[in-house]
Amino acid sequence: MADKQVVIVGGGITGLATAYYLQKQAGAGDSSVQYTLIESQPTLGGKIVTERINGLVVEGGPDSFLTQKPWALQLCRELGLSEDLVLTSRANQRVYIWRHGRLRPMPGGLSLIAPTSVGLFLKSSLISPAGKLRMFAERFIPPKQDDADESLASFVRRRLGQEAADILAEPLLAGIYAADPERLSIMATFPRLRDLERDHGSLTAGLLQTRPKAQPGQSEVGTGLRPVPTTTFMTLRGGLGQLITKLTRTVTGQIITGSSVHSIRRDVAGGQPYRVELQDGRRVEADAVVLTTPAYVAAGLVANLSSDLSQKLGAIRYESSATVSLAFERAGFEHPLNGFGFVVPSTEDCRLMGCTWTSSKFPHRAPADKVLLRAFVGGYRRPELAQLDDDELAELVLDELNRTIGVRSKPAQRWVYRWPIGNPQYDVGHLERVAEMESLCPPGIFLAGSSYR
Repeated sequence: MADKQVVIVGGGITGLATAYYLQKQAGAGDSSVQYTLIESQPTLGGKIVTERINGLVVEGGPDSFLTQKPWALQLCRELGLSEDLVLTSRANQRVYIWRHGRLRPMPGGLSLIAPTSVGLFLKSSLISPAGKLRMFAERFIPPKQDDADESLASFVRRRLGQEAADILAEPLLAGIYAADPERLSIMATFPRLRDLERDHGSLTAGLLQTRPKAQPGQSEVGTGLRPVPTTTFMTLRGGLGQLITKLTRTVTGQIITGSSVHSIRRDVAGGQPYRVELQDGRRVEADAVVLTTPAYVAAGLVANLSSDLSQKLGAIRYESSATVSLAFERAGFEHPLNGFGFVVPSTEDCRLMGCTWTSSKFPHRAPADKVLLRAFVGGYRRPELAQLDDDELAELVLDELNRTIGVRSKPAQRWVYRWPIGNPQYDVGHLERVAEMESLCPPGIFLAGSSYR
């Protein structure tokens, strides 16, 4: 039987993981597959960008992965990176919220955003007495009776009240997606919250009843790999770029970089059903094409195949953001930075979405005499800020850090990364739209990546 030819468009983490698992499946004798991965940029990795200089590990995009979603951890371990896995600091578990002109620690006794310990939660000054009372009343709010999607803001207001929606859900949960909580789909982002409500009648009751009994390290049953200790967030000692480097060295198919795909056409006369045309004039025949590009790029590539699919792909919204990392000398740095960082509700007068205290969250990422911070700017609140030039962005961040944590010194180094139209927005009804798009894909055309799930 002739080899099946697969073209993977996009060389970010999704494209590289697709290549790796195609190769693994073929190596197990389950199929006979050859693949070509095409990336428009000269380097692979997409939004995973790591710089290492003078003992500092600086991330331009994601800095870690969630172990509650096991696939990234499993991939690292399959690739032999277990010895390089790094946990978050157990000594600096706090997260702060900028509220009424000062940093306030996240209330104790919260699981996700629901109160599960009355004594600890009551001590917090973050939520007003009336707001606390409303959150405690969550147990008595009847559950939603239908399975229709709703916004994150609507869900949290309904179950926990307005203060919980504004002060907790918006910066902590919607902030992950740089998204407006009034538009963000609960089913596409935090379906577990709806599951808890449906199965247990309330979030609080559900969280108390489903508390994990396993200790850290009892993960990934059935992978054939020895358990490793885990924390909620984990990373690699050399940064997430280490994962990209390892994948790049592991995949053995044809890799084309620095040349973008121009179009995908049906190839009626050829040996394979599709012809992938590159901007430089090259053509690659394929039995299947996996599109891991942003949805708006995929929309143009499938225009010759399905105008309906192209239109729906182009309708997925995106927001722009930027990260600014600053390195300081620790000497004279007065703030203890005893936490992972802080987030900022949209109701507060601050131009940052948040700031990770990188050298506190992952101490290995900076020498002992340095402090490394990373601020987030833009998103749905102020997308125009991501367009400022490097000097303006760095100055803006420094001004806000002066206000929030009292930084008085100038940074020794800085790194600015912009992600224009880089954050897909999972608006209410997103999963239904994705299912419809997948149903419109011609046989052998597949959609993958963060635009969809």
